[in-house]
Amino acid sequence: MLKYTTCQVTFSEVPDEISLCIEISNCPIHCPGCHSPELWGDVGNELTKAILEDLLTSNRGVTCVCFLGGDAEPVEVNKLSKWVHETHPELKTAWYSGMDEYPRFTPDFDYVKIGSYREDNGPINVRTTNQKMVKIHHDPERWYMEDITYKFWK
Repeated sequence: MLKYTTCQVTFSEVPDEISLCIEISNCPIHCPGCHSPELWGDVGNELTKAILEDLLTSNRGVTCVCFLGGDAEPVEVNKLSKWVHETHPELKTAWYSGMDEYPRFTPDFDYVKIGSYREDNGPINVRTTNQKMVKIHHDPERWYMEDITYKFWK
C-alpha cells in the first residue's frame, strides 16, 4: 500500500511544468545525506485514486503530477500514473526514484528521475550529479527517452 505524507505545488521538480508533488513514504533506499529521512518509515495516509482525485481537484492549474518516491512499490506508482493519464489526459506525470537503474517494466510516466543521492556527486542541479531526469516520448511509432538533466543546471 502506498502512503503519502505531504503534497505541494512546485515549479522546480519537473522542468517547464507546474507540478503537484506528492511525497511517498516507506523508502527502502536510505541514501546517506538524504534530505527527507522522515520518508524512510511506513508513515502517512494511504494514497488511493480517490485521494489523488481530491488532491487534483483542490490543486487546479497544475500541469503535472510528480510522485516523489514509491521505490518500495514501483508498479503501484506506475498504476497511479496510468490512472492519471486515463482520467486527466491533459496532465503529465513524473516519478522521482532513488533507484540507480530504470524500472524493468515500461513506465507510464512522462518524466522519470532516477539515481540515489550521493553527497560527493551532489543533487540533480549540479553537473557532477549521478542523478538523471529523462522525458519519455510515447510516440505511436517509437517510444524513447530524452535526457533532460541539463535543464536543472544553472
